[in-house]
Amino acid sequence: MNADERDQTYRDFGDAVNMTQAALEKWLDSADSRAVGQKDGGESTGHASGRRIVGLLRTKKADLSDADLAHMRKVVGYVHRHLAQRPSGDVAETPWRYSLMNWGHDPLR
Repeated sequence: MNADERDQTYRDFGDAVNMTQAALEKWLDSADSRAVGQKDGGESTGHASGRRIVGLLRTKKADLSDADLAHMRKVVGYVHRHLAQRPSGDVAETPWRYSLMNWGHDPLR
């Protein structure tokens, strides 16, 4: 990935992840956060991603690895795909919103 692609990934991630590190950490500690997402008997994919996102939010841009940037691109893709599937009606207390929040995006912000 060249410097321009790294910069674009960083900007796209910043646009997709609209929760602060503190807000995301608090959310991930909630029962609602743990109740949603695809699970293979343990932690959901989104919840694990959320924990990784917290780490990414703590990392300086210059210190991001290629693996970090790949995960950031995965987050951006997930958020964009999931936003396109918005259900009708009030989404405040829905699995759809909670799943997005596990990925660092609160659609009500």
